[in-house]
Amino acid sequence: MAQIFHESFNSLAKVSIAIAAVLGGGVVAIAWQANNSNWATDVDVPKEQPVQFSHDHHVQGLGIDCRYCHTSVEDAASAGIPSTKTCMSCHSQIWTNAEMLQVVRDSYAKDESIPWVRLHDLPEFVYFNHAVHVKKGVGCESCHGRVDQMPLMWKENTLNMGWCLDCHRNPEDVLRPKEDIFAMGYDPVAKYGKTQAELGHELAVANHVKTLTNCSTCHR
Repeated sequence: MAQIFHESFNSLAKVSIAIAAVLGGGVVAIAWQANNSNWATDVDVPKEQPVQFSHDHHVQGLGIDCRYCHTSVEDAASAGIPSTKTCMSCHSQIWTNAEMLQVVRDSYAKDESIPWVRLHDLPEFVYFNHAVHVKKGVGCESCHGRVDQMPLMWKENTLNMGWCLDCHRNPEDVLRPKEDIFAMGYDPVAKYGKTQAELGHELAVANHVKTLTNCSTCHR
């Protein structure tokens, strides 16, 4: 029987398979890079808000504690977004005619919420509880970064599954004494004379912190 394909087709087929493998790998690599880029994750990207609230000014400048605005962070799954009444508890007395705060005054007068743009927005299939993390010794700074140095708020971390699992596998890397959970610029060596690894291990034992990596921990 006559040969249908020329012998050179064997080499051509091998080259084609190699090229397809390289291109396929390249596409996967590009997709992975894109998915983890700031363009996709919004990390380090300041967001415009209806009111350009400065954590830098309020936290570092005025020394306001996180819990003054995020009142439910110790007791509920959500940290809570401050109501306009919280804003007006100060701004009914100071900067009462500031143009940039007109949105706040209108919100209070109309009894309507300010339409804040949410930065840390997990998918609906992910369960996260602020209160549990706070009670176990995870500081605000570990997830949200140095908010006291943010004139406009941005995401410090991706909050993707791999990033969360890093903490769940090694919780001692982020644990703090409870009095330091809301502190910014936390330094265990300067304050306690111990490295984070040393102090974190002690706190993990004392607070019964487990390395929870089962899918049902976050996906319920």
